[in-house]
Amino acid sequence: MRSKTSCFNGTLFRKNLSRYWPLWGLASFGGAMFPLAMLLELLHNGFRFWSPLETRQAYYTVLSYGVPVISIVYAILCAMAVWSYLYNARSVGMMHTLPIRREGLFVTNVLSGLTMMAIPYAVTGVLLVLVTMLFGGFEPMGVLVTVLGVMGESLFFFGLATFCAFIVGNVFMLPALYGLLNFIAVLTDFMVNLLAQGFCFGLNSSYSGTVEWLSPVVYLVQKISPNSTYETQWVTDRLGGQRYETSVLTSVTLENGWLIAAYAAAGAALLGLAWLLYRRRRSESAGDVVAVGWMKPVFRYGCAVYAAILGGRLLYALLWESFQNGQYFALLPMILCMIAGGAVGYYAASMLLAKTPRVFKTTWKGMLAVALGCAALCGAMKYDLFGVTRRIPAPDSVKLVNVYAAGSNYYLTPGKDDVLIEKVRTLHQTIIDDKDYIQKEAPGYGYYSDGYTASVEESAEDSGAQSTITHVRITYMLNSGLKVERGYRLYLTPDRMAREGTYDYLLDQLINSPEMRQKRIRWRDEGFQMTEAWFETWSGGGTLGSREAGLLLDAVAKDAENGDWGVYNWFLADNDADNYDLRIQFEYKLPESQFNRIHDTIRINVKEGMTETIRALKDLKLITDADLVTNRERYPWQYAQGGWDQYDQFYKQFHMSPEEYYERYSEYPAGWFGTESDELPTETENAPAVDDSHSPSMSAGAEAAGLGIIGGADGPTVMVTTVA
Repeated sequence: MRSKTSCFNGTLFRKNLSRYWPLWGLASFGGAMFPLAMLLELLHNGFRFWSPLETRQAYYTVLSYGVPVISIVYAILCAMAVWSYLYNARSVGMMHTLPIRREGLFVTNVLSGLTMMAIPYAVTGVLLVLVTMLFGGFEPMGVLVTVLGVMGESLFFFGLATFCAFIVGNVFMLPALYGLLNFIAVLTDFMVNLLAQGFCFGLNSSYSGTVEWLSPVVYLVQKISPNSTYETQWVTDRLGGQRYETSVLTSVTLENGWLIAAYAAAGAALLGLAWLLYRRRRSESAGDVVAVGWMKPVFRYGCAVYAAILGGRLLYALLWESFQNGQYFALLPMILCMIAGGAVGYYAASMLLAKTPRVFKTTWKGMLAVALGCAALCGAMKYDLFGVTRRIPAPDSVKLVNVYAAGSNYYLTPGKDDVLIEKVRTLHQTIIDDKDYIQKEAPGYGYYSDGYTASVEESAEDSGAQSTITHVRITYMLNSGLKVERGYRLYLTPDRMAREGTYDYLLDQLINSPEMRQKRIRWRDEGFQMTEAWFETWSGGGTLGSREAGLLLDAVAKDAENGDWGVYNWFLADNDADNYDLRIQFEYKLPESQFNRIHDTIRINVKEGMTETIRALKDLKLITDADLVTNRERYPWQYAQGGWDQYDQFYKQFHMSPEEYYERYSEYPAGWFGTESDELPTETENAPAVDDSHSPSMSAGAEAAGLGIIGGADGPTVMVTTVA
């Protein structure tokens, strides 16, 4: 009678589930708490109808942001449970002597692990369905998509954990390798940019996202999300009979849900690779750090590379950075620091592989290769052999260009703004060509890649001539979904700004062009969706409706066209004296979310001469003549001689606003604060006690001064901020 070969052993399967019941049992208990909490909250808020679309939205939200994070942790625990016998010589010897072929062991343990992953999700899912059915919110399509998504992500993460289990021979190395492979793209991207931005002119980004898909959790959370659509509808109150306007959820889809299927296929492929490794795995490799022979050099040199970059950067910061002159690394010290860091990683990995510290005599050739690699990498970045500094994307490879300059963001779209994009590329090329001049005149630190936390301008003096330092960031969104971002700290002078061909001239001509003034406020730009608008005055403010916001935008655009708003003066320091204590703000949803933010808010400070805007505000009855008081009139002490410098001395002693002090000590003239005298009045015995509170006028004045808006009579009146 022919013997039958089985690839599944029911006894071992049941034994795995019973032995590791605390793992899936506790996970199921934890998962059951969520539908219980949901039930209690619904009961507490009253027995209300729960729409099926709300249920689908909740399912997709959990699938997008919760399941990847839960699965990455739970999968490695299940894998460590079913493959734990591989890391002990006695256990692996016993398992391999049982009358079960390796095919049977592999398939049974894989099914055991996947079942343990499925049980908590099944318990949680069934309870959620029961709760939603109780409140009338059962939605079969959402349930089906969520179940498929959970199965796909579970397959991928367990497949990756199983693949890692057959590479290593030590149980402690399994979670370490699994965690590294899950985040290797993000970590490598960060390390490469950390090193490159110290050598490459203009490179300020610490993360590019080039191969983010190799970091599954990060990529899934970033790319997969519920896409909800709301419509404004009029509904009638059942009790009062009153009609009111509300937003109603009309559709919900899972954006980029196909990625889960792609990762599930990758998980199945990883299980196939794991089986090939298991077929050739030696039982004697139990206890080794790396169980696969050809992976040992990868482990040794991989540790050396990561230690060279991270450790080298740390050593450079500790030992040399305070001595360097300028923003960029000194070549020789950085090479030596990287060699030292690489030696630590290389020899640590060698000792782990050999299980002995006596490795120096046999591994010196590899260490020499590490040293030469560090020198070659630093030299290639220093002399831009990779073309990072010189890179300017071709126009046909770009789908959106973002320029941050003069305190504002500008967004340019190919096909509509081709002339402006070409001017940006010309400016960018000129900046690159003048690299040596820029590094000589503006060598300091302090450029912030987001462009918002940095000071907009820094005044400087050069041989008696007026000059300034400004920050410019240029970001190209590519058709591939990647981005090229460069930031520069530019030294500007009036002489160079008057000479054609210099970056000073090109920057001024670009930013102060009529087209860019309109771009600054997103006027009639179809790529931007206004989400909110409001205005503020010294006496109050309020939200603007869509009609009011549109009329005000049109008015500001007319002022820009007439030259009454938006002409940026790069060299004028006191810019807000003729501004009113009146601001208009518009929040837009960006057409692309890869700019590290979703929304963009522009701020328009209304000033003297903006006749169209002021007329529109009055016509809409948003302001009166009483609101049209300039900052110089409202806060004269800020613009008097001495200004803030004398106030700093004053505040340290008295801790009160100048206005409050003037009210209490009327014998001092109102203009005293602007005198050149350093002598400060002192308190008298009969004077009231000093308190630490600031008057509203002082707070407003400090806010205005602290914003650092640049310009003047013809200066800028827009300040761009981000909303996370």
